[in-house]
Amino acid sequence: MTDPAAAPTAILLFNLGGPDDLAAVEPFLVNLFSDREIIELPFGAALQPVIARVIAKLRGPSVRRNYARIGGGSPQLRITNQQAAALEERLNAGAAAPRYRVFVAMRYTRPSCDDALAAIASAGIRRIVTLTLFPHYSKATTGSSRRAFDRALASPAWQPFGFEVTHVDRYAADPRYLDAMADMVARGWNAIPFARRRQTVLLFSAHGLPQKFIDEGDPYVQDIEATRRGILERLNLPARNVLAYQSRTGPVKWIGPGTEQMLEQLAHEGVTDVLIVPLSFVSDHIETLYEVDLLFAEAARAAGIVHYRRTEALNTSPLFIGALAGLVTAHLAPAPARACTGCGSCACATEDVPLALGVGA
Repeated sequence: MTDPAAAPTAILLFNLGGPDDLAAVEPFLVNLFSDREIIELPFGAALQPVIARVIAKLRGPSVRRNYARIGGGSPQLRITNQQAAALEERLNAGAAAPRYRVFVAMRYTRPSCDDALAAIASAGIRRIVTLTLFPHYSKATTGSSRRAFDRALASPAWQPFGFEVTHVDRYAADPRYLDAMADMVARGWNAIPFARRRQTVLLFSAHGLPQKFIDEGDPYVQDIEATRRGILERLNLPARNVLAYQSRTGPVKWIGPGTEQMLEQLAHEGVTDVLIVPLSFVSDHIETLYEVDLLFAEAARAAGIVHYRRTEALNTSPLFIGALAGLVTAHLAPAPARACTGCGSCACATEDVPLALGVGA
């Protein structure tokens, strides 16, 4: 086994997961709807897995059709692995020996938390920093992943390894993350013909949540607002902006307004040009490739929006990977540097500098 003193630190990326192919759709839905911590189905916890299987069977055909339209499966694991590889390379740049290893744990598909712990243990690593790929904290995303990880960690199988674990669980207002998001919005804005920019509405679209979560104190909406404000402050675009929420499911009340309803409202007001910004996603998956690119685009054009565009997802953007690296190094820095406010002058600063976005009017 590797000497613990010489072993690198494991960075464990939390993400949702998605079906790799059409055959994996129903198992994915079963796992999703079995998670009572985010979806409380009727008749209690004991029957939830049974009801989840029924829902998965009923919804399976339509969800498979959606995935078929984006290539037959979710690209999320592939992109998350690419992000992990880029982050590991970035964190170890210039080091004589690797100081970090980056692993992945998906919430509803594999690799699971147990899979990740097995890989970390096999590498002889004891120190783990979990790093969520949900920038905006919610108990339904980062919270659920964290609870699944804690359950796995409590297993007797992992007790002998003495893992030391800390967490990076949100970064909605992190300056480097905001720089990366602003860069993507700037690219999308600058791709709009100059003559159409002033009539273009910027539509931020975030993943929705049941209203109950917010009423119970979930900070998700506040985090979303912090990111939206941070992007707008960086760009100072001469454009109206609105915020809406997508991906509603089930009969409960969700936060709003809904993205599709917002598009219809804008069209009713006479808006013909929209640049949509998927706000709460750090990679392409079903919510961007199907919901935003296909479903919402069709609804927008049917409503009378002639020019419908969206910004690219972060995916492996060097600025985003640099932001993740900065979060890790700041988290592991001595206590005074952990309180970094993004000034760029303290000990947690890396070689990156905030970029000059150069947005045209």
